[in-house]
Amino acid sequence: MFHKEGYKIIFFTLVLVIVLSLVADYFVPNSIIRGGIIISLIILLVLILQFFRNPKRHFQKEENQILSPVDGKVVVIEEVFEKEYFNEKRLQISVFMSPLNVHVTRYPVGGEVVYSKYHPGKFLVAWHPKSSEENERTTVVVKSKNFGAILHRQIAGALAKRIVNYAKEGEQVEQTDDSGFIKFGSRVDVFLPIGTPVNVTLNEKVKGGITVLAHNE
Repeated sequence: MFHKEGYKIIFFTLVLVIVLSLVADYFVPNSIIRGGIIISLIILLVLILQFFRNPKRHFQKEENQILSPVDGKVVVIEEVFEKEYFNEKRLQISVFMSPLNVHVTRYPVGGEVVYSKYHPGKFLVAWHPKSSEENERTTVVVKSKNFGAILHRQIAGALAKRIVNYAKEGEQVEQTDDSGFIKFGSRVDVFLPIGTPVNVTLNEKVKGGITVLAHNE
């Protein structure tokens, strides 16, 4: 199963692979070189399919838990001053995604979308300390029943050239529903109230909509 954001890219990549394979088969006499070209094209197609996969998962929605919005590795757990929306200290948990991870962004909590904004910016590597403030990004805040306002921010990386954001202010959303999609490598920051009990550790691998980042005592 593939995400809808990848349909066009998958189609054009498939066409490109077929056309170039036929061209190589017709115009390249050396069988080794011809085989290398065709294998390389197939590998390209497999990587594209891998990136846009959207596997079916059995989600367990819990109002007293904050779920990871994406697949990846936890790279930041620290208190920071969040100045775009809260203007106060929050607990930041950041998940870095490699190009091989599933790149669907899911709502970590359910509730009302009270803030949704796109910011153009740079394309620093996603783990750069300033990427959260200087890179292209989208910020979404959902007001939940048990945690209050929870902010998650999609951040473009060096390879990510397009962020898709589905969140619209005023709409009611369900935990684990699609919030957006980032194409080709990125990270997502989640900002929680100070003192929220955390369930993950640095460098831990997490799954979007499955792994519990934090809970409400």
